Amino acid sequence: MTDRKAQLAANLAQVEERITSACAAAGRKREEVTLIVVTKTYPASDVRMLHELGVCHVAENRDQDAAPKATACADLSLTWHFVGQLQTNKVRSVTSYADVVQSVDRIKLVTALSAAAVRAERELGCLIQVALDAESGERGERGGVAPDGIEELAAAVDAAEGLRLDGLMTVAPLAGPFAGRQRAAFDRLMEFATRLRAGHPAATMVSAGMSADLEDAVAAGATHVRVGTAVLGVRPGLG
Repeated sequence: MTDRKAQLAANLAQVEERITSACAAAGRKREEVTLIVVTKTYPASDVRMLHELGVCHVAENRDQDAAPKATACADLSLTWHFVGQLQTNKVRSVTSYADVVQSVDRIKLVTALSAAAVRAERELGCLIQVALDAESGERGERGGVAPDGIEELAAAVDAAEGLRLDGLMTVAPLAGPFAGRQRAAFDRLMEFATRLRAGHPAATMVSAGMSADLEDAVAAGATHVRVGTAVLGVRPGLG
């Protein structure tokens, strides 16, 4: 085993222990929580090693990095998640490799994703990104729709050809009433998720929590946690 692979294995083991402990503390089964490793800024070689170590879900937030990496790893059985703010001019590329787009936050993006998915003859999973720091009608600092816009977007995704409404996603906000209150933020997201499932029973996915706050997300009921730094190490600077 190379030094890098050994490092990744050790980091993965620590994250796995954290998730397992968080599930036990919350009275949940470990299999209720899926680990997504966020591989942004790291090379395809790391993705290959992660796959060899049992990772099935990886995430990227910039198409210019993700597209070549996904191509280089096309022979691997991986589920690719796109988690960054997505411009409509990148939709066709993202749709070619992503299985799930977690950052759906406006109708224009739904329309573009639908057209691209139909053209590619693919079904694309979509999460509505909820911005807990956004006022009505606005988007959040880190993307996302204000809570009162969830249902309109969900209905649009549900009705769009080539798209599948999978659930909700959030990033713990840096400003507003939930700043520094990750558990409260994730509890609030779960309230929205429960409400969404009442009208869309198949939208069961709740993506929340990252390296620093995954325990809060698991405690709140998240089904997916997005972990980067705790697995891959401190990110190299972006040029």
